[in-house]
Amino acid sequence: MESDNNQDWPNLKRYEDENLSLGYPQENEKRVVFMGDSITEEWSRLYPNYFKKRSYINRGIGGQTTPQMLIRFKQDVVDLMPTVVVILAGTNDIAGNTGPSTVKMITDNIFSMATLATSHGIQVVLSSVLPVYTYEWSPEIVDPPSTIDAVNERLKEHAESKGLYYLDYFSEMVDDKRGLKKEYTPDGVHPNEKGYELMSAIAEKKLKSILDF
Repeated sequence: MESDNNQDWPNLKRYEDENLSLGYPQENEKRVVFMGDSITEEWSRLYPNYFKKRSYINRGIGGQTTPQMLIRFKQDVVDLMPTVVVILAGTNDIAGNTGPSTVKMITDNIFSMATLATSHGIQVVLSSVLPVYTYEWSPEIVDPPSTIDAVNERLKEHAESKGLYYLDYFSEMVDDKRGLKKEYTPDGVHPNEKGYELMSAIAEKKLKSILDF
């Protein structure tokens, strides 16, 4: 799931050419960048119509953790001059993809991304981590639901205290075991087409209120 090139740990090359070809937003363009990991990256593949309908730009990279995203945030978000950034991150940190991570480490990285965005006049949407009962590639991780709850609580509190937006996918996707509902996922972590359809509806409602379209 991670980049094979250890010389480019944050995978800055992944969107380098696409970023250059995008150029600056056109007059009155309300550009939105979706920043994340495989859950964001696969959204464009499994439910592409959501990204085609407006100036929505996908900058997800499979397997990434919040420190990797923080490194590439300037290049893949700020330099694109969006009106809004939607940040969905943290599940791979909890799974231990780049080593052990605490709730504070995860949320500090996300808060740093938010600070970078707001300092450049970009409105910030902090997305809840999706429910996960267990990570099939990291079965040794103990009690992911409790960590996810703690991360989401901090994200929501931070959004409220800093005048940011909180986007709650979790509440509509969680099952009675605190995992992802089976109808929305093939593996308990990643959404399927039906899952992305629901996420698109939730995200669109939030973005509509922000962008006023």
